[in-house]
Amino acid sequence: MRYVTNLPYATKEEEHVTIPMSDGVRLSARIWRPTSSDTEPVPAVLEYIPYRKRDLTAVRDSIHHPYLAGHGYACVRVDLRGTGDSEGVLRDEYLEREQADAEEVLAWLAEQPWCDGGTGMMGISWGAFAALQVAARRPPSLKAIAIASFTDDRHADDMHYMGGALLSDNLAEAGTMFAYGTCPPDPAVVGERWRAMWHERLEQTEPWVLQWLRHQRRDDYWRHASVCEDYSAVRCPVLASSGWADGYSNAVTRLLGNLDVPRKGLIGPWSHKFPHLGEPGPAIGYLQELVRWWDHWLKGVDNGVMDGPMLRTWMQDSVPPSTSYEERPGRWVGEPHWPSPHIRQVAHPLTRHTIGPPRDPDEAGPAGDTDGEAMTVRSPLSVGQFAGKWASYNAPPDLPYDQREEDGGSLVFDSEPLAERLEILGSPTVELDLSVSEPVAMVAARLSDVSPDGAATRVSYGILNLTRRDSTESPEPLEPGRRYRATIPLNGVAQAFPPGHRVRLSLSTSYWPLAWPPPRPALLSVYERSSTLTLPVRPVDEPDEVPSSPFGEPEGTPPLATRQLTPPEERWEVKRDLVGYHAELDIVKDRGTVRFEDTGIEAGRRAHERYTAVADDFTSAAGESTWTMTFRRDDWDARVVTRTRLSCDETDFFVDATLDAYEADRRVFSRTWNEKVPRDLL
Repeated sequence: MRYVTNLPYATKEEEHVTIPMSDGVRLSARIWRPTSSDTEPVPAVLEYIPYRKRDLTAVRDSIHHPYLAGHGYACVRVDLRGTGDSEGVLRDEYLEREQADAEEVLAWLAEQPWCDGGTGMMGISWGAFAALQVAARRPPSLKAIAIASFTDDRHADDMHYMGGALLSDNLAEAGTMFAYGTCPPDPAVVGERWRAMWHERLEQTEPWVLQWLRHQRRDDYWRHASVCEDYSAVRCPVLASSGWADGYSNAVTRLLGNLDVPRKGLIGPWSHKFPHLGEPGPAIGYLQELVRWWDHWLKGVDNGVMDGPMLRTWMQDSVPPSTSYEERPGRWVGEPHWPSPHIRQVAHPLTRHTIGPPRDPDEAGPAGDTDGEAMTVRSPLSVGQFAGKWASYNAPPDLPYDQREEDGGSLVFDSEPLAERLEILGSPTVELDLSVSEPVAMVAARLSDVSPDGAATRVSYGILNLTRRDSTESPEPLEPGRRYRATIPLNGVAQAFPPGHRVRLSLSTSYWPLAWPPPRPALLSVYERSSTLTLPVRPVDEPDEVPSSPFGEPEGTPPLATRQLTPPEERWEVKRDLVGYHAELDIVKDRGTVRFEDTGIEAGRRAHERYTAVADDFTSAAGESTWTMTFRRDDWDARVVTRTRLSCDETDFFVDATLDAYEADRRVFSRTWNEKVPRDLL
């Protein structure tokens, strides 16, 4: 990244500004703005997240907010209520109160003498969720949003219930927020009230995984703040981006296809990162794109930002399997709108272990083809240990590894070696004619690029809880032995397959620990003659629609000065005990202790996740998320330790959690939860 200091506007920073809410709670904001805005008001751009602006996101914030401020914007970074130095308690994600607070913040910004009355919202992940959800509420000052790594569907396309199956990231994210939501405010900012504010958070917090497990179906809890329920509610322009390695690779194209406002889409090869910090690379000059976006929609500059294709995306070239990549080879391509006129949905029938040649659209396979033979599989719990994370963060290396060992417990269908290059762009789908031996069962479908030496790189995947094949609102148990048709959408992707490579479809009845296994192992029968794989083919002779290098070099302002006091640690280990048949995935993500030189805060974060199972006992599956958060400066020494364990039997989930808070080495708060939540066809 190129760090720049010579910007069009001189800026100033207000480190702690309080914004009053209608119920008396005051939120803490950090503001960067042009010094000239005292007399020449500018638009305001809000980032609204729960991740502690004074320390834990301070370095990242220092790269992009001063940069945008230096281009003529008041950039405002607000901690949600109950986080950082804001008052109150954070009880769950995306609540009505959170969104009402955001509307009040925007109204407050629009009224400030340094603001010209126009506002925008930006962010990644939670910040992008917040911006999209608030946009659907149409606050009068909000003129545009720019969002990265988000979803419009909280139930099916977040870390909770992919295809109606429970994701392990449901536990991991709950563990993350259990820790972040119970951290103390900074005494240097809030004064002697810090301890009372901290204990209010500790006393009124419960593990969020409990709430998420109480809503296993798509109900009003998930419909709230899911913009897919009413796309017409969004009336402002949207710049939407994500990465193919992220868990949120699908929402960009859904917004492009369903919104009726000016909109642009951008999808790179990235994990869960802003595009200017994108990993795997290439990262791009995203902040320059934001300046152009805001200049057009907040300042009325006729700069051609809406020219060119609606979607720009990175067409990934073939790579060997690896859990991490520094760069993904490929090229930028563009689509004029979405759905794209360039993409053809090409259906391939499944035959005995093969993916057949394209089927004529007028010759779709018959439902319930009684003449077709059934292929069967009952996958071991070990299928999924090399699946990587639902959403890659690229640290520790968390992408899927070589799929050949996974394929040993799966039904596998290969194409013939490709005679010419094949490119796909969009969401592949698998339609299965099937039966199962249990009333609750799942199917995981994986699409891989198989090189001539046999190495298999996963390209995309999808999961379906078969009890929810027709409805996530009203699931129904399966009748063992009965024939059903089920469609499994795979995550969207842009991928090229070279000549000589094969396309592989793999089907398994478990995918642990990425997804929670059903209560009992199920035998899956697939009637291949009436089952298909449909690929979204982008003909290789289509024009790319964009220059070969459509973006500038990543740039931002110099990051905040920090010093690493203790080293970070990263670990991702698959362990198997062949005596007791105990299997474990052990993940450590420890940032070490970092000193922030401007405030003197010494902050540490350590996350430890463990996912275990014994042999093929599906009820032995268990996950555990443990976090330690530390904050020190002078005589301030606070620490939070959270632990959440999720286990099960055939009828129930069990949540065992602890929350401990310390000042120095003295424990000042402790609470334990032991709860049972019934399984609902899951």
